[in-house]
Amino acid sequence: MSETRVWPALRYKDAHAAIRFLVDAFGLEEAAVYEDDGRVAHAELRAPGGGGVMLGGADRTDSPIAGLPPGTGAVYLVTDAPDALYERAVAAGATVVQGLTDQDHGSRDFTVRDPEGVFWSFGTYAGAGS
Repeated sequence: MSETRVWPALRYKDAHAAIRFLVDAFGLEEAAVYEDDGRVAHAELRAPGGGGVMLGGADRTDSPIAGLPPGTGAVYLVTDAPDALYERAVAAGATVVQGLTDQDHGSRDFTVRDPEGVFWSFGTYAGAGS
């Protein structure tokens, strides 16, 4: 089987503000932002350890996910420094859903929401067998 990479796709009412928040709060890196008349048509934000997310403005009607309401979704990213990332996210204004927790399966993780309501979970669990 060929290698597969997962890139969640999200829609935001204010995609420019979402990009700034995700960079500031979670340390995602802006890899590409394509605009159409000042609106974000497509953006790619990479996670420092690999992978990332794609996002665009909710005003795009030509998107395959145009029917998805903005501000919905849930994303999990693996980190080896959940405590520091938690502090960074809280300092940037993320809403805490679940604080830092040591899970029975060995992960240390937390969940927050961004300003538009998307759930973001971060933890040390990298999958079974990892």
